[in-house]
Amino acid sequence: MCGPDDRCPARWPGPGRAVKCGKGLAAARPGRVERGGAQRGGAGLELHPLLGGRTWRAARDADGCEALGTVAVPFDDDDKIVGGYTCEENSLPYQVSLNSGSHFCGGSLISEQWVVSAAHCYKTRIQVRLGEHNIKVLEGNEQFINAAKIIRHPKYNRDTLDNDIMLIKLSSPAVINARVSTISLPTTPPAAGTECLISGWGNTLSFGADYPDELKCLDAPVLTQAECKASYPGKITNSMFCVGFLEGGKDSCQRDSGGPVVCNGQLQGVVSWGHGCAWKNRPGVYTKVYNYVDWIKDTIAANS
Repeated sequence: MCGPDDRCPARWPGPGRAVKCGKGLAAARPGRVERGGAQRGGAGLELHPLLGGRTWRAARDADGCEALGTVAVPFDDDDKIVGGYTCEENSLPYQVSLNSGSHFCGGSLISEQWVVSAAHCYKTRIQVRLGEHNIKVLEGNEQFINAAKIIRHPKYNRDTLDNDIMLIKLSSPAVINARVSTISLPTTPPAAGTECLISGWGNTLSFGADYPDELKCLDAPVLTQAECKASYPGKITNSMFCVGFLEGGKDSCQRDSGGPVVCNGQLQGVVSWGHGCAWKNRPGVYTKVYNYVDWIKDTIAANS
């Protein structure tokens, strides 16, 4: 079994499988699979969204002990980022990988020394890897820079995933070149129907786990806020928007979290959460970066 901070990339316990905690084993069966807030599963286990809500971590049982495993939500769509394609090598120079021994989240370079990611990707120690394409091979274009400061939004809510945004200050400026460069912050909010590009090294299966070595891309439209709210009644705040396909089959997934949603050359979204991966009528939910431009600029100015 993995530790509480591990991501178990290839060995998720399936529904009903045991997860190990400090006082023995308990069967962990997902209860209502919803986003925002802990859900009660089997054996009195609370289930919390892990890395964008795509899996559920058994947080504590009735005795209050911490669980040391993850519980995968069963997915009902075909395995197809899910449904995406391999990005052209180094075609997204703003994409970064967050690493703590292995890749665990994505992010976007917005200036020589600052990265935007998701607050739920927070760790006390992060190495930011820039210029990556195949994260298992040293290709000669990479820059590995440790985080000097990691700043979550002060109103981030881990239960609802509202204000799910985080800034990372690099310990030294990135060297800007053809393979490492910045993405612009948005000047207008995302418009419904706009085609966007989502990217990451996340799971490519809607059931099970298959993590790619090479960066994956997905082209997907911004949905209307009405469609988004209808997909997740009572869960969508003004800081969230949906991108994807109501018919399912294409979506971001585990370990895409924190990564970019780029529309018309601007960073409009941060991969945040969703109900499964590529489920019908359950599109991906993203942090609306436009709402945080002032916070981003003020935070950078205060920490220069």
